[in-house]
Amino acid sequence: MKLGVFMVLLSGRKFEDALDYVASKGLKAVEIGTGGYPGNAHCNPAELLENETALKNFKNAVESRGLIISALSCHGNPLHPQKAIAKEFHDTYVKTVELAEKLEVPVVNTFSGCPGDHEDAKYPNWPVAPWPNDYQEILTWQWDNKVIPYWTEWGKFAADRNVKIGLELHGGFSVHTPGTLLRLREAAGEVIGANLDPSHMWWQGIDPVQAIQILGREGAIHHFHAKDTSIDPINVNKHGLTDMQSYANMLDRAWQFRSVGYGHDVKEWADMMSALRLVGYDYVVSIEHEDGLMSIEEGFSKAVQNLQQVLIEEPLGEMWWV
Repeated sequence: MKLGVFMVLLSGRKFEDALDYVASKGLKAVEIGTGGYPGNAHCNPAELLENETALKNFKNAVESRGLIISALSCHGNPLHPQKAIAKEFHDTYVKTVELAEKLEVPVVNTFSGCPGDHEDAKYPNWPVAPWPNDYQEILTWQWDNKVIPYWTEWGKFAADRNVKIGLELHGGFSVHTPGTLLRLREAAGEVIGANLDPSHMWWQGIDPVQAIQILGREGAIHHFHAKDTSIDPINVNKHGLTDMQSYANMLDRAWQFRSVGYGHDVKEWADMMSALRLVGYDYVVSIEHEDGLMSIEEGFSKAVQNLQQVLIEEPLGEMWWV
């Protein structure tokens, strides 16, 4: 495995300065935002696709520092019921896949998206209860008419270019659990896999180690994020795990994102690294920083220190004791 970072946290730095900083921390990989919610501070696909020299310089800037690009990320909602919004996210996705092919980056990370509840809806509708039956009807309509058709077509678009799609399992989107990921993968093909982020598993009540086992047995983990979550048991009893308060209201929230090791101990992270190796995932563990209690530099540095203790880096040798 290689330790990497989602470069969005360094958007305030120039690209090459950010790469120097990452390399100085001993990391081996970068995940780069290309638009959508992560923004494109370091990588504008439209510009790079039109300029071969700029493309070569971009690739060389990464490789000359001993780094690889683990994924290009364009998290967005291409299924948004407002067509102009959906088109912007979709167009970014298309260009990101085309750029990934040019750069020989194997994974594009994004969200599945979430549609509305009918053709003329204005806002996404995320059903989270099976009753009243209206919610089941909405869910069936979304998957049959929007989620499966879109990803069947545009998953093939990526597969034809030797690019895999890592869908981040995130609340608020149609694909948010191992089960929903596997449902879409069965319909749209093996190009669809997870960008598995443990932080989103914990707040949904899912054990990340078990999520790794469930998805890994199907070969359905394409990328892995390293972000933690702390859960306040008192506030959970008040607000539930689907707490709708702002992330900024940290004192009263049921849960909040933390740097690695500040929500769950290092042993739990070691268990995840072992589970990843067990199911055959030997790619990148990409640090994502969204900790409201730590600066970018401190939160990132703590995550690096904690993960370096448990990351399994060397190839598996022969079992000499067997």
